[in-house]
Amino acid sequence: MEKDTRQRGVHAVFKSGMKAFALAVAALCCAGNAAAWAQSEVPAPAPLEVYGATPAIELIQLSPSGELIARVTVTGETRSLAVTRIATRENLFVGDISVIKVRDLRWIGEGRVLVVTSQTRNIASLGVPRSELFFGQVLDLETRRVVQVLDRTLDVLPVLYGPASVRNTSDGDTLFVRGVSTTNDQANLHRVDPRTGRGRSVAYMDSTTDDYVLDGEGEIIALSRYDERTGRWSLRLPQGSGHREVWTVDAPVDVPALLGMGRTPRTIVVSADRPDLAPDDAGSGPSEVLFEVNVDTGEWSRLPFEHDPDVLVHHPRTRLLIGGGRDEEAGVQYEFLDPQASRRWSSVERAFRGKAPRLVSWNDALSRVVVFTDTGEAGQYQLVDFDLRTADIVADAYPAIAPEQVGAVRAIQYTAGDGLSIPGYLTLPPGVSEPSGLPLVVLAHGGPASRDVAGFDWWAQALASRGYAVLQANFRGSTGYGRAFLEAGYGEWGRKMQTDLSDGVRWLAAEGVIDPARVCIVGASYGGYAALAGLTLDSEVYRCGVSVAGVSDLRRMVNWEAEQSRHKNNQTVRYWNRFMGAARLNDRALDALSPAFLAASVDSPLLLIHGRDDTVVPIEQSRVMAEALRRAGKPVEFVELPGEDHWLSRSATRRQMLAETVRFLEANNPAGRAD
Repeated sequence: MEKDTRQRGVHAVFKSGMKAFALAVAALCCAGNAAAWAQSEVPAPAPLEVYGATPAIELIQLSPSGELIARVTVTGETRSLAVTRIATRENLFVGDISVIKVRDLRWIGEGRVLVVTSQTRNIASLGVPRSELFFGQVLDLETRRVVQVLDRTLDVLPVLYGPASVRNTSDGDTLFVRGVSTTNDQANLHRVDPRTGRGRSVAYMDSTTDDYVLDGEGEIIALSRYDERTGRWSLRLPQGSGHREVWTVDAPVDVPALLGMGRTPRTIVVSADRPDLAPDDAGSGPSEVLFEVNVDTGEWSRLPFEHDPDVLVHHPRTRLLIGGGRDEEAGVQYEFLDPQASRRWSSVERAFRGKAPRLVSWNDALSRVVVFTDTGEAGQYQLVDFDLRTADIVADAYPAIAPEQVGAVRAIQYTAGDGLSIPGYLTLPPGVSEPSGLPLVVLAHGGPASRDVAGFDWWAQALASRGYAVLQANFRGSTGYGRAFLEAGYGEWGRKMQTDLSDGVRWLAAEGVIDPARVCIVGASYGGYAALAGLTLDSEVYRCGVSVAGVSDLRRMVNWEAEQSRHKNNQTVRYWNRFMGAARLNDRALDALSPAFLAASVDSPLLLIHGRDDTVVPIEQSRVMAEALRRAGKPVEFVELPGEDHWLSRSATRRQMLAETVRFLEANNPAGRAD
């Protein structure tokens, strides 16, 4: 369940540090219908395990000079960190890192690389439950030595509390991280010596310190505090040797966020709901607006983006805001506020016209950029050199999947039962251009405050390669479509968010695209709940269902969330209660929306899949559902994935999940000619 909330406190941050990756699960047989497949020569599908494999490139970053490139590569089950000199293609370092999960990669100057990894662990001595804990390692290319961040730092765990920051200071390139004290409730900011990994505390921060912004020298120019119990958020700006409180707001659920530096060294970006500063049409815009705040005067002003971006782009060296990107129907669209960046990205868009290029990494001079494209292909990284006016292929994300084996992805829009317009995507089997009577898989995204986007989706494409049309609906409550659309999902778990999916099935059937008698529902996280709800609350639509890491008992899930924090009345609980429609903690009204309480009504085959190391939706949720079905005398298949987390981070278990899903679909909703 990819949460759109930010939990506070030592326990909670360990648990929710994957938000920047949350969007990775977001937060998943074989000849097609004869009429549909006869239109063109059907390419032989790639092996199923190719789709389930981790992409050949997980992370890739240009060095500050642009002369070196660091990347995490995957071949089979072998994951490696490689650093290469671009001009000569000489590998300066290659190391096997197969046993760890890599979450981030960035340069510290030209000679060092920071690798952020995670492990599913607990810290019993501090009362930290089993959580996804994050660690930093710094590779020195000259000595080939690797040191652990915060290693041998007195009374501080060598665990990252929040993201790492790199700044090019007057003393050189420097790493800053927050570290958790083993003796008190502090999570101070530390300046880390990249040679030894040892940290030196440079700012006091307790558990109420929510976030901070560093300027180019690594000085704190803004702090935010959040009281988990009361929901009070405050912004603090510099005053003398400390910081003064300049703005506070009651934010029980929708908490403002600090998003780095603004366009100048003395401004910051704040995402906040400010009706007093919002335009007249704010109701149709995003729930939170991007503001630039002057840290010396405290003045707020809206950033001059034509369209509110989903992500911001900061200059790789100065860290100043230079632009943003927004997910549109055809892919990410960028808008740059910096003239040089704008000109150069315009040339990229001209060179990759119709490919919706995505910005991956820029060097400090903005003279080289790595872009990623996956429109009509399985994903490709290219290095653009503006000085040489060249673009060279760096790597393919899925080298074993040819472009002709990629199914067409169409942006669609249909009307829900209450008249709300629902956007989404339809993926067709490769070779099908005029679909008719196809079997359908409804693939529901996680979140629910998330969304599906254009481009290559390995899960959707895997199912399409086996002859299924795949519907990915951005049901109400999804992000990216404005405040009103998001709020339309409040209280709609198992209700209109669910019927938005089945309304899509009915629309496709009316269009003649799919066979309404051959529809199954599949999903992970919230999508896993949607699959369970599809067989219990909307059962006439679906022939079978597959729930991956899904929620089956809503009340139990919210109670579990309450137990993970020091305060039962916390932001996460308030968030779920709002979306689920609960009036209070332990609201028994949620039982009527919980598939585990409705197991006796299940009359269609169901497959449950869950990772044993899931710290977002505990595996107990699938075990409870399986037991409820057994007690009701209903058949169920349950696959537990050993050593797997919520995000299907391991190739072996991801392939296992995909193989089990396709096997189950082929058995219960074959993709061949209708009977």
